[in-house]
Amino acid sequence: MCVGLSAKVVRIQDGMALVDASGARKEISVQLMDDLEPGDYVMVHAGIAIAKITDEDDHETDEVMEALFA
Repeated sequence: MCVGLSAKVVRIQDGMALVDASGARKEISVQLMDDLEPGDYVMVHAGIAIAKITDEDDHETDEVMEALFA
């Protein structure tokens, strides 16, 4: 089983992105992704953006995680 977390792209530079995941910021690789822009949401696994997701997907993921750990 793998766990991916949703995050919002803050900045992109040289194949890397600064993302914000519920207030935690981290640099990740975005070399597998095309046409990402700041403000987009991505699914992150092991420090790599593996999929572009919608804002609605991000909110749904947050709600599920909160329910699991509450």
